[in-house]
Amino acid sequence: MKKFVTLAAIAVAFPGLVACDSAAEEQREEQADAIRADADATADAMEDRADTLDKTVDGVDSTAEQNLENKADDVREKAEATADAVEDGTKKPQ
Repeated sequence: MKKFVTLAAIAVAFPGLVACDSAAEEQREEQADAIRADADATADAMEDRADTLDKTVDGVDSTAEQNLENKADDVREKAEATADAVEDGTKKPQ
């Protein structure tokens, strides 16, 4: 019990020591962030293109616009799943 109290006191006094990620974890997090950023840029470009497909501003998307926006959503979802797997260490980045 005394060791637990001592370790708890160290954790409170120096939280950086306890929450420190390893170099490999940091690298995986950076790779996952890059995957997300690339996907966001791609999806944003797709959404910008989708906006040009429907010139009327009536609150109703054309079929082509909606299809491209759905594809942009898919890009983000797949990238998020890939990034999560990279962070967990269950998938190597491509």
